[in-house]
Amino acid sequence: MATTKQELETFLWEGKDKRGKKLKGEKTGRNETIVKAELRQQGIMPSRVRKKPKALFGSTGKRISARDIAIFTRQLATMLTSGIPLVQSFTIISQAAENPRLKKLIKDIQNDVESGSTLAESVAKHPAYFDELYVNLVESGESAGVLDQVLDSIASYKERIESIKGKVKKAMFYPATVMAVAISVTALLLIVVIPQFEQIFQSFGADLPAFTRLVIGASEFLQSNIFWILLVVGGGGYAVVQLKKRNKPFAHFLDRMSLKIPVIGPVLEKSALARFASTLATTFAAGVPLVDALKTVAGATGNVVYEEAVLKIREDVSTGHQMQLAMQQTGLFPPMLIQMTAIGEEAGSLDAMLNKVATFYEEEVNNTVDALSSLLEPLIIVFIGVVVGSLVVAMYLPIFQMAAVM
Repeated sequence: MATTKQELETFLWEGKDKRGKKLKGEKTGRNETIVKAELRQQGIMPSRVRKKPKALFGSTGKRISARDIAIFTRQLATMLTSGIPLVQSFTIISQAAENPRLKKLIKDIQNDVESGSTLAESVAKHPAYFDELYVNLVESGESAGVLDQVLDSIASYKERIESIKGKVKKAMFYPATVMAVAISVTALLLIVVIPQFEQIFQSFGADLPAFTRLVIGASEFLQSNIFWILLVVGGGGYAVVQLKKRNKPFAHFLDRMSLKIPVIGPVLEKSALARFASTLATTFAAGVPLVDALKTVAGATGNVVYEEAVLKIREDVSTGHQMQLAMQQTGLFPPMLIQMTAIGEEAGSLDAMLNKVATFYEEEVNNTVDALSSLLEPLIIVFIGVVVGSLVVAMYLPIFQMAAVM
């Protein structure tokens, strides 16, 4: 009868070395006996070994981010290059991991590898963290006996992609945050401050200027309907996000419109091009056939418009067309990228050319985001000044009017 493989657990230990110096630390193992035996092999006489207590309320730590996976891949590549066996590398990395979820993920992969699965098969069981591209590249590296080199390439690729994502988020987050603050301040003034002025004006019994009446009307509307406004805005935002996930034509429409937004659109376009070039270069360099590589690349562009274009390119390439010609037919790729692809195809160095293109567009994204921050800052300050200033003027107009009459 087959026995279930016991999972690794974390133990806290205390002991002394050969010189009598007191030591303590953490170590993973299947049980206390094995942990004690391993400590003795390291020249440590354990005096106490106990299971590490679980976090209060069953906390499992923060979620595992794409950056965590990139760091894990880089660490694994470095250790394999240094000659450390795969299983031992997992043990070392899991001991250093601070996120309990990441630690458990690494242990699960280690258990599968120890049970006889390949690394590709092990990571494929966790599609939430390791996508099809990752699995295919690892499988390629294991088959060719160059797993350390492939993992190094994957780590570099993921670091580049995360850097691009970070820049795009920065470009979107900064103006969105400032606008949200401006709207919140305006709403606060309309709900809290304006009603106080309204009571004062009513006590005067004088006719109010049209602009003041307009602001007071807006204040009364907001006070009466704040719940419904928040419900509509929140519900509308949630509906758009869900519809984008589930409705391809709607997602295509939104992504196409986002590419046309002034200033923001070029950042999204260059980001998609950088991700396209970087992903295709990485997969092609790892020995993945071009048609298969394009299928993986489509989902990595981060934009439905470019995803559909890449799938169309894949369709054309599979029927015998040159890639640069297929790219040209989509009307989405700039002449420079098409020409570099053509040169790479002719010279048999497509991955090298695409890497250069990826580097170029990454720098373009960096420069555009930096310029965007410099451009938006004064515009946002002016916007806030105009909105808040208009409310202040609206409230003081009746006072100025009465002063003029007196």
